[in-house]
Amino acid sequence: MKVLTDERKRHILHVLDRDGMVSVQSLCSDMATSSSTVRRDLADLEDEGLLERIHGGAKRRGGLRDEPTVRVKANQNTNAKSAIAQAAVAAVSAGDLIFLDAGTTTAHLVPLLHDVPDITVVTPGVDNASLLADHNIRSIMLGGQLKPTTKAVIGAEAAQQLQRFRFNIAFIGTNGIHPDYGVTTPDPEEAAIKRLAIDHSVDTFILADHSKFDQASFSQIVGLRAHTIITTDIETLGSPYNECRNIVDSLHSPTVRQQ
Repeated sequence: MKVLTDERKRHILHVLDRDGMVSVQSLCSDMATSSSTVRRDLADLEDEGLLERIHGGAKRRGGLRDEPTVRVKANQNTNAKSAIAQAAVAAVSAGDLIFLDAGTTTAHLVPLLHDVPDITVVTPGVDNASLLADHNIRSIMLGGQLKPTTKAVIGAEAAQQLQRFRFNIAFIGTNGIHPDYGVTTPDPEEAAIKRLAIDHSVDTFILADHSKFDQASFSQIVGLRAHTIITTDIETLGSPYNECRNIVDSLHSPTVRQQ
C-alpha cells in the first residue's frame, strides 16, 4: 500500500510540475482511484509543503509569477465559465465597441456575441481572434509581442494601438481577486494592457470563476472598487466573498448548469 501511495504522489507532483494545476477529477481518471483517496494524497502533499490545495484540485506551490498555460486552463471550470459568459453577454448592446481580453473565460463569450448585431471587438488574444473570425464577428487583433503561455499580445506596440480606441464595454480576465490586493495577474506587461483597456472603456466587467477568489499574483490590474465582477459559486467562498462584496461596485453570480 505504501508503494501505491508513493506512486500516486509522484504522479500528482509530475502533473503539477508539467501543468501548474490539476483537478481531483482528472487525477481520479488518471490513477483509477477514488476522489477521497486523491484528496487525502493532496492533503498529505500540502502538509509537506509541496502543493497548495484549491477548490476542486491543487496548484503548484510557487511564486506570484507562476501562470498555467492556456491548454491547462481551457479544461478547468468550463461550466462556470459558460455561466459567466451567459451573464456577461446580457450587458452587450447592438453597435457596441468591445474589448475582449485574452483567456479561456472570455473565449466562452465569443459564440454568444455572434447574435448581437453590428458590434466590433478588439482583442489581444490570438485564440480569441481566431474564434471571432470563425463566428464572422467584426474584430481587430492587436499586434505586438506574443506571450506563449497565455497567447496574448503584450508590449509597447500593443499598448500604442490600444491607445487609439475607446470602448463601450471591456471584458477582463484575471488570475486572482483579493480584498487587499485587488485584481491581479502574473505578468506586469499583460496587466498594463488590461489596465489600459479598462481606462478606455465606459463599463468594465471582471470575469472570474470562484477559484480566482482569495488569490493574488504579482501585478495589480485594478483595485476592486467601482468594478463589476461576474463570478460563480459564491456560496462556497465564505470569507473571501464576504470581504470582497463590501468593496466592489457589483458582484454577480449566475447559476452554474451541471452536466
